Amino acid sequence: MTLRTDSLEASIRYDGPVRSLQLTAADPAALAPFDGEASLAGERHLLSCALSTTNAKALQEAFPVLRPQLISPHRTSLGTGDRTGLATPGQARAFGEHGTGVMPVLAQQSIREMDRLGRSARSVMDDAVFGLVEAGWSSGFGADCDHIKSTEGIDRGLEAGFVMFTLDPGDMVADVTGGVTAADAEALPWDHLEDTLEDVRARYVGMVLDVGHTQIEVTEQDVLTAAVKYGRAVVEAIRLYRHATENARHEIEIEFAVDETAWLTTFFEHFYLASELRRLGASWFSFAPRYVDGFEKGLDFLGDAEELRENLEAHHAISEQFGGYRISLHSGSDKFSIYPLCVEATQGHVHLKTSGTSYLCGIEVVAAHDPELFAAIWDISRASYVRARASYQVSAQADRTPTSLSGVDLAELISSSDARQILHVGYGDSLNGTDPAGAPIRDRFLEVVTRHQGLHTDLLAAHIGRHIAPFASVPVGG
Repeated sequence: MTLRTDSLEASIRYDGPVRSLQLTAADPAALAPFDGEASLAGERHLLSCALSTTNAKALQEAFPVLRPQLISPHRTSLGTGDRTGLATPGQARAFGEHGTGVMPVLAQQSIREMDRLGRSARSVMDDAVFGLVEAGWSSGFGADCDHIKSTEGIDRGLEAGFVMFTLDPGDMVADVTGGVTAADAEALPWDHLEDTLEDVRARYVGMVLDVGHTQIEVTEQDVLTAAVKYGRAVVEAIRLYRHATENARHEIEIEFAVDETAWLTTFFEHFYLASELRRLGASWFSFAPRYVDGFEKGLDFLGDAEELRENLEAHHAISEQFGGYRISLHSGSDKFSIYPLCVEATQGHVHLKTSGTSYLCGIEVVAAHDPELFAAIWDISRASYVRARASYQVSAQADRTPTSLSGVDLAELISSSDARQILHVGYGDSLNGTDPAGAPIRDRFLEVVTRHQGLHTDLLAAHIGRHIAPFASVPVGG
């Protein structure tokens, strides 16, 4: 595939496992911003370039379509993380085939994943840019610097040109399962909240909250619990928000996420969070509360679908009271049974995030073409699962999976629930590890997948397409 302007053409060339950027122009001045090896083909000037940050930035200058755009003008959006830097062509094809009306977020990675993989925010952006050239992409895309817990993470994303920042104050959410008292609430950092406990009581106690299918009368205990549970998270969220908005040199948008905690976000707690963040001056286009149980990595929804429907309808109703931000579904991959429900419950005002499911498509390629490498990845992932699972909502049991792969159908293994989750969360240790001969697994993984990028792209286009289609095709109101 080729991207074209009036003065420049760009494509990606494969020479076995080696990729390069190929540029052609009638006027050599169009090639001046790029670094590469020049040649001539008749009257056309050619440049063969490495996939470097310098060349990615030059591409973004030359092709406006390669600059990330805001997601918020679009009602429905879907993010597709890429742990290896090779998934964007297949993801982009999936949106081209299935994604009418769905805004793609094709540069998406959490700070946690960047750190585990030794990637920079800029390298994530670069890989997306080159992948979009390979796909011949001609539409807009978003870029999400995901699950940020520090100002340093914000700075990384800003420098790399990300436009969506998912701010995650989840570490400050308090465990209130043992109950709270007024004394607990009085101990909150009220100076940082720019508030008093008396004013909080006055704002919320006795109010009747409309959550769509019912109404809730807010008690004093509800208020104390919400304040103790989320008060410090509000302080942290507004600190991160102010840093992002005050340091941005380009237009950005914010998502707040408190989904990666053990405790469900009640409807009043969602309202409290939104109300307090708004009082402190924040604005956002997307919000991820902690939903009902059932959102596990790499598997279909495991909870009660009707309970989820009521949960999402209520969270959507709360969002409408603050101008109508979208509800964000994290750990959203492979939840095929509930996608129509999610669109209906939110009236299409929804953002879905996927990540590890694209990595598993790469794993399928490895299993088909280098079973020995897959075995090394499997051994490391399985051994590290107990520790790695602490960061995720998963329920796989390693003792239900094989220790030896002799005679095992690898495709069948990868499709099994326990193995999917083990491989899903073991990506960091396996890609950073070495095979039995001491060779870096990441290098072998990238070489195998690059050699078979056609298959990889086909697998991704089909699999991600299954995620996109329900969001593009289900009629919504609103």
